[in-house]
Amino acid sequence: MSAEKQIKTNLHPRNKNREQYDLSALISVNSELTNYIKPNKYGANSVDFSNPIAVKILNKSLLSYYYKIEYWEFSDENLCPPIPGRADYIHHMADLLSENNFGVIPIGNKITCLDIGVGASCIYPIIGVTEYNWKFIGSDIDPKSIEAASNIVDRNSSLKNKVECRLQTNPKDVFYGIIGREDKIDLSICNPPFHSSAEDAHKGTKRKVKNLSGKAEFNPTLNFAGISNELYYDGGEYKFIQNMVRESKKFGKNCLWFSTLVSKQSNLKRIYKLLADSETIQTKTKPMGTGNKSTRIVAWTFLSKEERKEWAKTRWGGA
Repeated sequence: MSAEKQIKTNLHPRNKNREQYDLSALISVNSELTNYIKPNKYGANSVDFSNPIAVKILNKSLLSYYYKIEYWEFSDENLCPPIPGRADYIHHMADLLSENNFGVIPIGNKITCLDIGVGASCIYPIIGVTEYNWKFIGSDIDPKSIEAASNIVDRNSSLKNKVECRLQTNPKDVFYGIIGREDKIDLSICNPPFHSSAEDAHKGTKRKVKNLSGKAEFNPTLNFAGISNELYYDGGEYKFIQNMVRESKKFGKNCLWFSTLVSKQSNLKRIYKLLADSETIQTKTKPMGTGNKSTRIVAWTFLSKEERKEWAKTRWGGA
């Protein structure tokens, strides 16, 4: 590989995938990837990102090479997440926690992170455990996703006893039924369903496949796959976040920082109003960008500055 690798400057400085993918290194841990590499429109070898199987094999290779994850299996119908973007979310949240810890990122099992909608891939816990050795609770409304995620945890020694998967039995609830009265959560993360209906999701897929392959397809295959509850929610992203904000107030003393990804900039103004109406103490927005897509993390807390200081002192041993 050339010594002058292109750096993806829009990714977090600690992201393991800031450089262009080293395909030869990835093939060294997963020879199956060879079958899915072909020249792109510039003539350089690349993975066919319009092919969902190719994307999944690439992700397996990335997880093996960079995160030492040897088992990562789940149904092809489930969402297969782009790893660099997921890693960025975790790194930004680590930075947020450091603001309550004199600039030092708290690591180890003193930190508990709740992943709302962990999915079959268990991707956020994998990155959070590998990078910071945090503990995770992963919730999901789909029993099959919980089973697949639990299987990934059990089959990788680095994840064992670090990730607890909890089934959300009421699809309308976010924190109810998952956070107990005595639970303390240092941060909660969420990648909410983007679309408001199956039709909306289908249109979005057509646009994405056309952008990736240059071809318009009537009935395209989802390049990152995904079953219905992973892709759309009645009322879309805003409605899901509205429910999350409403419930978060009830658990304001149980969690240091709540957060969510917000993909649609047009939703931001209404989300800020929701947070203001819910009497949050502080709200933060962290912009993120992967590839051609820009998104942002919106985080909020119901704890005062003094309460946050006490939280860090009591739970993390901070001064």
